[in-house]
Amino acid sequence: MKAKLDIPRLKPDTHPAPQMMSACQSGGCGGGPEPQRPPPPVFSDVRVNGVEIAPDAIAQEIQHHPAPDADAAWRGAARALAIRELLLQEARRLDLLHEADGTQEADDATINCLLETVLEPQEADDAECRRFYDANRERFKTPDLFEASHILIEPDGDSNDAWSAAGITARKIGLEIGDNAAAFAAAAREFSCCPSAQQDGSLGQVRRGELAFEVQEAIEALEPGTAGRRPVRSKFGWHLLRLARVIEGHVLPFDVVSDKIADMMAARAWTTGAARYVADLAARAKIEGVIVEPQEEDAA
Repeated sequence: MKAKLDIPRLKPDTHPAPQMMSACQSGGCGGGPEPQRPPPPVFSDVRVNGVEIAPDAIAQEIQHHPAPDADAAWRGAARALAIRELLLQEARRLDLLHEADGTQEADDATINCLLETVLEPQEADDAECRRFYDANRERFKTPDLFEASHILIEPDGDSNDAWSAAGITARKIGLEIGDNAAAFAAAAREFSCCPSAQQDGSLGQVRRGELAFEVQEAIEALEPGTAGRRPVRSKFGWHLLRLARVIEGHVLPFDVVSDKIADMMAARAWTTGAARYVADLAARAKIEGVIVEPQEEDAA
C-alpha cells in the first residue's frame, strides 16, 4: 500500500478577492484623511532550473494551502508547485512522460510513475511489525461501549420559559423513577419525545463521539445500573439518562492487525523515501524565489 504524492491541483480560485473598505464604510465619514493601508505583498519570481512558475498558477494553488497570512500561503503554494516542476523535469530526463503531457491528470500519472520507478522502500518484516505493535498497543484497542437509555423532554418552543418548564418536568420524572430500570422504561414510553421511546428509551451500545458531547459526558459520569437525577440539556431538549453497563474495549491480538500494520509501515516507508528523493533533487537543482525544504508530508 503506497501513499500518494500530494500533487498541487490548479483549480480556479473560488474565493473572491478581498475588498478594501472605503473611508465611509470603516467609519471615516465626517472628514479627516483616509486611513493608510499597508502595501500589497510583493513576491519574488519563482524558477526551477530556469523554468518560471507562473504567478497565476501560484495564485490558484494558494486556495489549497490555508495559512495565517498571505505570505505563508504564498510560500506554501510556490513551494508545492516548485516541487511538482522539479519532479516533472526529472521524469522528462528519464523519458517517463505520459502521452498527454501537460494535463493535470497526465502530470499526476507522470509523477507517480517516476516515484514508483525510483523508489524501492523495504517491506516491514514480521519482527518489525511486532515491535511496532508492542510499542503502540493502545492504537489497536477496540472502543469502549456504553449501553445506555434516555428520556428526552423537548421544550414547547424556543423561549426561556419553555426551556425552563421542560427542565422542571424532566427533574420531576427523574426524582420519581430513581434507579429503577422498569420505571425508567415505562417513563420513556410515556414521556420521551425521542423515537427510542418505543424501545424503552434504549440508545443501544454507543461509542464516544456518537452522542452530543454533554450527553456522553453525563453518561460516563454514571455508575452502571444507575440513572441521573438531574436532566442534561442539549440542543434537542432535556435528557434523563441511565447507564446499564460499560463494555470496556480490549487490545486486538497481533495476528488480527498484523496485515494492517504492515500496510501502514509500507506506506510510511514510501512516504519517507519520496521525501528524501525530493530533497536530493532539490539539492542538485537551481531553485529561485522560494526555499524548498521537503518534508515527509510532500509525499503523503
